[in-house]
This record gives sequence, C-alpha cells and structure tokens, in this order.
Amino acid sequence: MKRILHYLSKYKVVSFLAPLFKMLEATFELLVPIVVMDLVDIGIKNGDKGYIISRALILVLFCALGFGFAVTAQFFSAKAAVGVAKDLRRDMYEKTQKFNHADLDRAGISNILTRMTGDVNQVQTGVNMTLRLLMRSPIVVFGAVICAFLIDVKCALIFAVAVPLLLIAVFAIILVTIPLFKNVQKKLERVLRSARQNLTGARVIRAFCAEDEEINDFDKENNELFDMQKFTSRISVLLNPLTYLIINFAIIALIYTGAIRIESGIITQGALLALYDYMSQILIELVKFANFIVTITKAMASANRIDEFFKEGTPMKTIADKRDENAPFIVFDNVSFAYPSGGNVLENISFTANRGETIGIIGGTGSGKSSLVSLIPRFYEVSGGTVKVDGLDVRAYDGDSLKERIGVVPQRAVLFAGSIRDNMKWGKNNATDEEILDAIKTAQGGDIVSAKGSLDAPVTEGGKNFSGGQRQRLTIARALVRKPEILILDDSASALDYATDAKLRMAIRGLENPPTTFIVSQRTASVMHADKIIVLDDGKAVGIGTHDELLESCPIYKEIYDSQFKGGEGK
Repeated sequence: MKRILHYLSKYKVVSFLAPLFKMLEATFELLVPIVVMDLVDIGIKNGDKGYIISRALILVLFCALGFGFAVTAQFFSAKAAVGVAKDLRRDMYEKTQKFNHADLDRAGISNILTRMTGDVNQVQTGVNMTLRLLMRSPIVVFGAVICAFLIDVKCALIFAVAVPLLLIAVFAIILVTIPLFKNVQKKLERVLRSARQNLTGARVIRAFCAEDEEINDFDKENNELFDMQKFTSRISVLLNPLTYLIINFAIIALIYTGAIRIESGIITQGALLALYDYMSQILIELVKFANFIVTITKAMASANRIDEFFKEGTPMKTIADKRDENAPFIVFDNVSFAYPSGGNVLENISFTANRGETIGIIGGTGSGKSSLVSLIPRFYEVSGGTVKVDGLDVRAYDGDSLKERIGVVPQRAVLFAGSIRDNMKWGKNNATDEEILDAIKTAQGGDIVSAKGSLDAPVTEGGKNFSGGQRQRLTIARALVRKPEILILDDSASALDYATDAKLRMAIRGLENPPTTFIVSQRTASVMHADKIIVLDDGKAVGIGTHDELLESCPIYKEIYDSQFKGGEGK
C-alpha cells in the first residue's frame, strides 16, 4: 500500500478535496434529523404552517448542498483514481522495458498483462471508493452516535452496542478475505495464460484436431477459478446480511425503548423519529462501508501483487573493466550459461571473431545456438567466463551503448502495426528513405516494396499481411538500417529459398563496411562460406574452424553436411 500512497501523493490537492467535500455532505446529512425533529415537535405539534414551510425549505437547501458536494467529491476522487491508474500502468510498462530476457521468462507475459490490466483496474476502483467513503462513513456513523447521545442517553446506548458489533463483523471478514482474493487473482492468471497460449497456437490446435482437449483443459482451469471465486464471494457477501441483522435488532430495541420513554414523557415523538433516522443513516452507511470493504480488500490484494511486480527483475549492473586495445573484436572466454530455471545450456565456450568476419553457428535443436548469440548484446548474463566486445566486457557497457552497435534479427520475424517505413525506423529513428531502401535491397526485399507500392504500405499487427519470407527479409532490413558493427541473424533466413539466402549473405559481405556477422542456422549451406564455424552439441563447442577443416575434424558437422547435401537438400 505504501507504493499506492506514493502515487496518490502526486494528486494531493484532489485527494484532499474529495474527502473534504464528502465530509461537508455528511455534515448536512447529520443535520437533517434535527431539522425534522423540530418540524414535528414544534411545527406540526403547534400547527405552525410558517414554521413547517421554513423547515421544509431548509431541508431542500440541505439536499441541494449535499448533492453539489457529493458530485464535486466524486469528480475529484475519480480524477485522482484515474491518475494513479495511468501512472501505475506507465511505470509498469517502463519496468517491463527494463526487464532482461531472464526477467521476462520468470514473470511471464500473462502474469504481466493481468497485473497491468485487472490489478490496476482494481486499484483504481479501490482508490476511488477510499476517497469517497473512508472519511464519510466514519463521520456519519460516529456523528450519528454523538447526535443520538445529545438527544437521549439511554436510547443512544443501543447505538453504542450496535456499532462495535458491526465493526467486529466487518473487520473479521476483511482478515479472512484478503488472502482469498489474492489467490483468486493468481488463479485468474492461470486462466489467462491458458487462453493466451490457446489463442496464439490456434492454428496448431486445429491442425491436430485438439480443440476438444483444449476446451476441456480450459474448462478445468475456468471451473477452478469459478469455485474459488464462489467460495470467496460466499464469505464476503456475509457482510450485508450481518449488517442488516445487527441493525434491525438495534432498531427494534430503539423503537421499544423509545416508545416507553415517550409514554413517560422523557422524549418527544420528534426525538424518536430523529433517533430512528440516525439509526437508518448508520444502516445505509455501513452497507456502503461493507461493500467498500469488499472492494478495498480486492484492491489491497491487487496492490500487493503490483508491489511484487515492481520488486521483480534483476537490475543489470555495470562492472568496471579496462579496455584491451589489442584484443580481437569479439572474444568468448570460457563462457558458460544457464537459464534461471536451471541446467547448463552452454559450457566452457571459447572463440574469437575479428571485425568484418562471418561466424557460422550450427548444431542440432536445443544445442544452445540462440543462447550463445543472445549473450553478445547481453540479453542474458553469463553464468561463468566473459564475453568481450571491442576489448571490453559486455557488462562494462553503460545503458544501451552496446545494443546500439548491434543489429539483431530474431528467429521469429516480428513486425509492428504501421507502415513499412515505420518498421524500418525501429532500426534507426532518423533513417532517410534512401537508407531504408538500401537496407531493404541488401536484405533482398526490393520486390516487396514494388509489390506493396511504397514504403507507406500498411503493416498489420505481427505483419500478417506479409508472407513468412517477406517478414524475414523486412526484419533483416530493419537491422541493417542502423548500419550495425555486429549483425546477429538467428536462424532468420529459414523461410528463404537457398538462392535468396545466398544472395543475402553475399550482399551483406559486399557492404562498404560489412558488420561482424553471426549466422545461426541448421543449414550447412548458410554457414559453409563463413570465416569460422562453431559446431554446438548439447551446449558444448565440439568443433571450431572453416568448412573444410570441420569436414575433416568434426564428425557431427560432417554428419549434418552429409545429411543435407548427399540427400540433395543443399543442391
């Protein structure tokens, strides 16, 4: 909750004005029974029409003022709540942008989305309700009790017994429901994760005729969420019946006691009517407060989850390192790596790469190829050894200074909604059309622009209006626009035919200042002309050398080559 209060402190003025106007509204509400008491005991009893009219006008005035104060308070509370939600979403989004790849793996996309949507919305509602009711409800309840004592002490003792009983019931249910609502939110994450996984893999599910199985799995998760929500709701909804039960018994006792005291001439009929009004006010306010407690309980559970989110992530620390001017451009020195989930992915990898060289990385599925190249831009931290770029440990680079020198083309070609030009400018924000067209031409994508008409051609979300090969060439062009010193092609030409793949590699080598290029591939044809090829098997470098050298010295490389070329794949 401290974090939410910090965000709320940015809206001090409206956060102060909202409860202030609610207090003013509550004050006028507390005055109404006194005016009614005078109207009955003086105006009606004496038949004084003028007095009755004056008191009726006062009631109308109180009603108008109360309405105005209520609307103003709700405006200010809504403004503060919406502002807090906006700032929370912005900072949570900013937090995700600072997550390294390992943090994103741990957090999970469904988890992040749930917290940025459902949890933030719950907090927004909680802040709104808090500013409106946290001050108003106690003022009305305790103000009504005080006014009751001023009218008649003996009748007011009924109030003094009822209110503590109500508070005990309310806070007992709060203590029980807070952890339950937190569990509900966690279960909701699992349902959303299941839905997201099924939606993104819808084509695969249909191809394998697994719709019924997935529906059954989703139903199981959804029913568990339903059961948990039902159990939690059963407890939380006890608030209203308990409140009504205690208040109704209190009203019965009040009417009974008041009738006896009217009979004895101790209090007037107007006084009993005022006492009844105050008891009704307490009832209405505690019903509101009970609903407020349910809302604030959910909001607190969500606020705790948001706080946990902000505590997640491992900040990448910058270390001190002295640049080695004589070192090769890129050095892997006895590098090992393991994902947070456990198990070494890479073990004791050592090699060097000079400027402008092409390094091929090949190996079987799961051998660690993508993990290896992800260590160069420091997407992940090494578990052991060092990775150096330009004579400096990658952990010694500040901010994005290292990534700005690298062009990365991931396995999955990702394009964003907009135009072709917009997507190319992700590589270089101020790139000219000439630079963009040159990059697209190098990436063998000139025909794409011709077919689409211009760089302003629309790109739908995920680039679904382009073929797989077109998406890959555009993502390669996006990386080339920035003229990187290091280019990482992580199996990014898998959808290209062999001729286009070969032209692409020749075009990159033919650039005026060719980047040091890492080509991750399972095709021997894609890496065989590289200056150096690294063969990975189960996280170990089982061969490093040129194509000819590896054919002689590395059985695994020869096996891959033979399986592709002797079988005719590489021809």
